[in-house]
Amino acid sequence: MSENDNNNTESAASKAAAKILVLFGTRPEAIKLAPVILELKDVPLFETVVVSSGQHKEFLRPPLKVFGIVPDHELDVMTEDQTPNSVLADTVKALDKLLEKEAPDLILVQGATATALAGALAGFNRDIAVGHVEAGLRTGDLRCPFPEEMNRRLITQAATFHFAPTAENRQNLLKEGISDKQIFVTGNTVVDAIAFARKQKPSGQVEKVLAMTEGQKRIVLTMHRRESFRKRMNEYLTEIGEFVDRHPEVTLIFPVHLNPVARKIATDILAERDRILLLEPLHYPDFLFLLENSWLIMTDSAGIIDEAPSIGRPVLVLQPKTERVEAVMCGIARLSEGGPDSFKEVLEHTYLADTWINSVKPMQNPFGSGDSAEKIVEVLKGICTSTASAV
Repeated sequence: MSENDNNNTESAASKAAAKILVLFGTRPEAIKLAPVILELKDVPLFETVVVSSGQHKEFLRPPLKVFGIVPDHELDVMTEDQTPNSVLADTVKALDKLLEKEAPDLILVQGATATALAGALAGFNRDIAVGHVEAGLRTGDLRCPFPEEMNRRLITQAATFHFAPTAENRQNLLKEGISDKQIFVTGNTVVDAIAFARKQKPSGQVEKVLAMTEGQKRIVLTMHRRESFRKRMNEYLTEIGEFVDRHPEVTLIFPVHLNPVARKIATDILAERDRILLLEPLHYPDFLFLLENSWLIMTDSAGIIDEAPSIGRPVLVLQPKTERVEAVMCGIARLSEGGPDSFKEVLEHTYLADTWINSVKPMQNPFGSGDSAEKIVEVLKGICTSTASAV
């Protein structure tokens, strides 16, 4: 452990009531950190400060409402036509002022977004300990996913504590020289979030969609990654639309991301076609219910790969690589390794030889059993109490 890490560890636990600042800016971050926030708020040892960067402001309100979480501070960094650099710069600047005011003992960030990187850098530069939830995921390719693969590597270097979902993620961190004493295998908090969200009844909106498509083989599609835009997204959506045209028993349900580039491509290629439903983004419990009632899930989203083992439905990943290798190894996810060029063949093979789809059932979850938030908070309690007693 470096001298800086030792200093951070001590500062994270020097007070009787440690102040934990939890930072998020996108819907996946909010969903995955929600169980941790709820767990922290139940522990008197911690004062929890919830901060939203507003990176995807319009996406945040629905999931926060699901979990009953209200941010203590909103940085409001979202702007029209924002770029990763502008989000990073604006978040670091706004957060730096807040850190001076709040003086937290530790900052918790999640995943590999610009907001998470901003939180790690701002904390490091103020000598505040940083805990990274969902640490150690790697594809080995800095361009896939872009820019997240680079973001998460940089976060690793700035973080003090690394909460790795799996043993594989732990090994990745060890290979990069992170001390074993700083790594904690906890599972993925999305498993906790799904268990919480499933307690809520789905809305009439999603029940109407399921009634309209009763008896059909439902494909649920999400596609919004930056590297998928334009040519790649055009090619995938064209093939998917033609696949639906060829198979009258198939219906495509596509909750379209609010990104204007993604929306235009989706509308230009798929709007007003038979058995293709373009929907507005769904509330999280509704989306989970839709996934559970799908025949096949197609996505370029890493978060949905995390959710798949809990859902028990097969996922065709519209990427040649994934950092969620456990989902591929357990058989619930398959990669589109040949890209758009071979995608037509992949689709037809999946349809005609549906042994894979029929073989996917609820299974032992490689991402944990729904107690990840509890494990993370237990680690933080141990760090705070042990260091405080030594001071």
